Amino acid sequence: MNKLISVIFLMFLLVIGVSCQKEGSSESSKTVDGHEHSKTKVYYTCSMHPQIKEKEMGKCPICHMNLTKIEVDDEEDIQEAAVVPEKDIWQCKDFPDVTSETEDVCPMDGTPMVKKPKENKAAKVVAKVKLRKAQLKHFEPDFFPVTTMKMTKKIRLLGSVLQSEEKESNIPARIGGRVEKVYVKSTGSMVKIGDPVIDLYSPKLITAGEEYLLARKSYTKSKTKEFKDMLGQSIERLKLWGIKRFQFEDWYKKGKVPRQITIYSNATGIVRSRNATVGKYFKEGQNFFELSDLADVWVEMDVYEHDSSLIKIGQKVDLEFTAIPGEKLVGEIDFVNPVLDQKSRTLKVRATIENASGKLKPGMIANAVLNVDIEGMPLVVPRTAVIDTGKRKVVWVKVSGKNFQAKTVHAGYESEGYVEIKHGLMEGEEVVIEGNFLLDAQAQLFGGYEDMKESKTSGHNH
Repeated sequence: MNKLISVIFLMFLLVIGVSCQKEGSSESSKTVDGHEHSKTKVYYTCSMHPQIKEKEMGKCPICHMNLTKIEVDDEEDIQEAAVVPEKDIWQCKDFPDVTSETEDVCPMDGTPMVKKPKENKAAKVVAKVKLRKAQLKHFEPDFFPVTTMKMTKKIRLLGSVLQSEEKESNIPARIGGRVEKVYVKSTGSMVKIGDPVIDLYSPKLITAGEEYLLARKSYTKSKTKEFKDMLGQSIERLKLWGIKRFQFEDWYKKGKVPRQITIYSNATGIVRSRNATVGKYFKEGQNFFELSDLADVWVEMDVYEHDSSLIKIGQKVDLEFTAIPGEKLVGEIDFVNPVLDQKSRTLKVRATIENASGKLKPGMIANAVLNVDIEGMPLVVPRTAVIDTGKRKVVWVKVSGKNFQAKTVHAGYESEGYVEIKHGLMEGEEVVIEGNFLLDAQAQLFGGYEDMKESKTSGHNH
């Protein structure tokens, strides 16, 4: 009887234990709020060949390295990141910066507004990464919502001062003659209007001077119209040949014309070419001196090819020169070379600067800054969000708390730490700006990129 009771008691305990075990195992698969734990899938892969996936620990069949244990959470998080749908935007046809969220009339010219084309198309997803809870504890990313912004690109240029071809001048021989004396010492000398440059012996000029003296004496005596006209013609002839009024007035006082007549400069500038030498004969029209006027100078700058489309005539440029520290000059682009330099891959642009003080000398170096407003309100992301591999540009986008996607984007201009996104992202998407290289490394290490999955290369891919 005692044995029967003992057997029944033992069976009762066994039943309770089994039920507790089932309950415990059922509860162990639940969380405090009743949700099931995520299931974990385990496989072993090679860090050099992520396409290798084995169920058990061992060595890589390709390189014979030890396989690495990988735990992947199979739970799919269905919570997606909120993305603001792209709205229809209307803009003025001739003033694209003027926009409206409703169809209206352009306030600038009264024409009907047109719908702005939607350029931000869906991008190609090239990689997906899902982080486990253990990884999330050590992953502290920063995010940035894709947004629109008015961009101003600051282009830094290097330039040099050149002589302005528009200000080049010369001192010509207005009448033939032989040079008897040269007052300009050398090339590079500064010559101003009214400075004596040479003494000239010219029989034709001497004869014209004697005709002037005769006409003036005759007019002084008779005061007739005939002699007055003759005097006026002789004065006009001397002026056309470069003789100053005070010169022929002095001839009249002395009563004779000198054998050597001084010629004065009709222009201001630096002597670029000194052709006049003592004893040299010049025909009418030949140049005694060739001058460069530095009252205005050119600043020629090189623009890199990727910025060349932004340069337009009339844009303001800020200039600083190492030779005059602390001073900032403002110029205006007045010439853009239509042809790109094939060797340097740069475009020559030019600005004209006033140089009344003469501080700027040809050959000086200029540091230039050109501020260009980008048209419209483009989508932008911080520069740190874009991973440039050389072949493509990739941006990591947050899908949920633990899911991330890598998208290829078409980037536009870059300014002040922000990059314009032409295609690939939509306004409101959250991009990873800190921690994206960790996601990239995770995807590359474990075959997260689509092209790595499709690749069947059997060798090392360093």
